[in-house]
Amino acid sequence: MKHYKIAVLAGDGIGPEIVEQAIKVLEAVGRKFHHHFEFKEALVGACAIDACGNPFPDETYELCMNSQAVLFGAIGDPKYDNDPKASVRPEQGLLAMRKKLGLYANIRPVTTFPSLIHKSPLRRDLVEGADFVVIRELTGGIYFGEPRGRSEDRKTAFDTCLYTKAEVERILKLGFEYAGMRNKQLTVVDKANILATSRLWRETSQEMAPSYPDIAVDYMFVDNAAMQIIQWPKKFDVLVTENMFGDILSDEASVITGSLGLLPSASVGIHTSVFEPIHGSYPQAAGKNIANPLATILSAAMLLELALNLKEEAQAIREAVNRSMAEGIVTIDIAEGKSYSTSEVGDWLAKAIV
Repeated sequence: MKHYKIAVLAGDGIGPEIVEQAIKVLEAVGRKFHHHFEFKEALVGACAIDACGNPFPDETYELCMNSQAVLFGAIGDPKYDNDPKASVRPEQGLLAMRKKLGLYANIRPVTTFPSLIHKSPLRRDLVEGADFVVIRELTGGIYFGEPRGRSEDRKTAFDTCLYTKAEVERILKLGFEYAGMRNKQLTVVDKANILATSRLWRETSQEMAPSYPDIAVDYMFVDNAAMQIIQWPKKFDVLVTENMFGDILSDEASVITGSLGLLPSASVGIHTSVFEPIHGSYPQAAGKNIANPLATILSAAMLLELALNLKEEAQAIREAVNRSMAEGIVTIDIAEGKSYSTSEVGDWLAKAIV
């Protein structure tokens, strides 16, 4: 029996509820395939601030470093969202986690589900069959660049967008490799007509492209990419881009599938990797047992595949999720008739795998 250590950072809002369901499913996988998953919990986000004043405590960092993967829920709390003067914020824990763990790339698959096509804001003929991946650089750019801040009179604010060639090469390498595993098409998204950092991205990509002769590379300004994701989502295979552009485009792309509650993500790191749903903490639903756990459960499937190289086990989860949607065992956000609670969906999926 193989033994795997997984750090569990449930976080805020609905995080604990949805992560609980993912653990149920992983334990079912363990029973079926004879693995032992050791889960250890730690604080992150608003709950960590409340407990110790730090949104990413040292104890949490140490647990992540000593684990083979991290299963993460969500960060965010209205009491901080509504206080722009708060000096310590839950989101700082997320940024600290990315920086300290070296989480340099966020991978978001955007996949349509046949039972949800009619819920997409786009016409069926546009969205049906859409299947692409957004790879976002996660530790550079304007979210991390220095200097940043406010002037003494508080009337001016400034942020710095900064990238090194090594950072760009690292994320582009991942983009080329992902394209090679899929349909051999890579779109590099930038704003090279305006930004010096984007010109570095495009220049570096053009230097690297000859090393990947089987990959068709095209370049697209971010504003055009935002438009074309909505107009022709099926034209894309793998998109790679910088931090802020990727943040915006991946959120835009996520809604075309019909529900934010279905899309997983992985943040690939130098030390370990973090797997999380793309939605937020949804505090309005916290404690009500109504939140959709499927994105978190699909994130657990990505954890098995990418962090632990358990591909058959990951596929077992995906097949169970597909069956649950086909049979209508879903939460209220995507239910057509009868809806099921968060825990009922988790229980059904765990039994489906066994």
